Amino acid sequence: MRRFHRLWGHKDFRWLFLSQTISTTGDRIVLVALALLVTERTGSTADLGLVMGVYTAAHLVFVLFGGVWADRLPRHRIMLSTDLMRGSLHALLAVLILTDHITIWELVAIEALFGTAEAFFRPAFSGLVPQTVPEELIQEANALNNLTQTIAEFAGPAIATALVLTLGTGTAFAVDAGTFFVSACLLALVHPRPRGEPAPRRSVRTELREGFEEVRSRTWVWVTIVVFSFQLFGTYAPYVVLGPTVAEDRYGDPALYGWLAAAVGFGTAIGSLLALHWRPRRPLVAGILLVLPFCLLLSAYALGIPLALALVLGTTTGVGIALFGIWWQTALAERIPPQALSRVTSYDWLGSLALLPVGYVVIGVLADHIGAIEVMAGGGVLAASVLLLGLIPRATRELGQAGARVGAPPVRG
Repeated sequence: MRRFHRLWGHKDFRWLFLSQTISTTGDRIVLVALALLVTERTGSTADLGLVMGVYTAAHLVFVLFGGVWADRLPRHRIMLSTDLMRGSLHALLAVLILTDHITIWELVAIEALFGTAEAFFRPAFSGLVPQTVPEELIQEANALNNLTQTIAEFAGPAIATALVLTLGTGTAFAVDAGTFFVSACLLALVHPRPRGEPAPRRSVRTELREGFEEVRSRTWVWVTIVVFSFQLFGTYAPYVVLGPTVAEDRYGDPALYGWLAAAVGFGTAIGSLLALHWRPRRPLVAGILLVLPFCLLLSAYALGIPLALALVLGTTTGVGIALFGIWWQTALAERIPPQALSRVTSYDWLGSLALLPVGYVVIGVLADHIGAIEVMAGGGVLAASVLLLGLIPRATRELGQAGARVGAPPVRG
C-alpha cells in the first residue's frame, strides 16, 4: 500500500492509470461480445476466425509505424487520438447492430481499422508510462498497470455476458465505445515529464532502421524476442487452441479448461502485486526461469495430472508470466534511450507475436493428425528447451538492476 500511495501521488500516472483501467475493461467486453455477435449472426467459426485474423494482421502490419510516430509525437496525444478513433468505430458498430444493418464484411472492415489504431496505441503507451513517474518507480508503475489488465481479464467477460444477455450485443459495443471516450478525456489531463533528448526527425525508413539497430545492438533484447516468439508458438497456441479438447479427453469436461485459465489469471494478479516490491539482482534470468512452469503446465495438463494439482501449477505459472512481463518492460524502459523506446517496443510486439497466427493454424492441423494430447505435451517440452536458450547470452545473464546497464548509457529523466 505504501508503494501504491507513492504512485498515486503522481497525478499524471493517476490519470493514465484510470484511463487504462476503464478502456482495458472495455477491450475485454469486446472479446466476448464479438464472439457472441458472430455466433448470433452467422454461427460460423470461420467467420469469427476471419474477423480476429484481420484484426491481428492489421495490428502486426502497422505496429512498427506506430512505434515511429510514438517516438516522434507526444505519446499521450497519440493515445488520445486512437481512443477517439476506436470509440468512434465501435460506436458505429453499435449503431449498425442496433439498427440490424450489420454484415460480416462491415464487421471485418471495422475491426481491421480498430487493429490499425491499436497498433499505434500500444507502442505509445509503453513509452508513456516511464514519463508519468520518477525513474525509481517505473517497475511499480508497470506492475500496477499489469494488475489492472489482470482484473479486467476477469471483470470484462462477466460484464460482457451480462450486457449481451440482458441488453444485447449492440449495447455491449456501445458501452465499450463509451469507455474509450472516457479514457480520452482522462488522457487529456496527462502532462508527461520530458525524458531523454528529443531525436531529430528523419524519414520513416531511416527511423525504422534506427529502431531495428537499437534492438540488434543489444543481444539481450533480440535473443529474448526471438526466444519468446517460439515459446508462444509452442505454448500459448496449444493452450488456446487445444485447451478445451484436452480438458474433455483427460478430465471429461471441456469447461474445466476455464478453471485452469482462471487459476493462471489469479496467479498473474499475485505476480503483479509481488512486482510492486520484488527486484531480483538478475531480473531477466529470474523472469525466464519463472516462465518455465508454463511449459511444464502444458505437458502435465496433457498427461492428466490431478485437476487440483493442475490448478496449483496454473497459479504458479501466472505468477511467473506476470513477473517476467513486468521485469522485461522495466528493463527496456530503463536501458533503451527514451527517444527510441516506442520503436523498440514495436519490434518487441512484432517479433514476439509473429509466429502466433501461424501457430494457431499449425497446432490445429497437427492435432488433427497426431492428437491434441500429444501435440500439447510435445509443445510444452519443445518450448521449455527453446526458453532456456534465452539464458545463453552473457548480456542476459549479467543484466542487473538499473545503474548496471548493459549496452546502453544511463537514462536521465
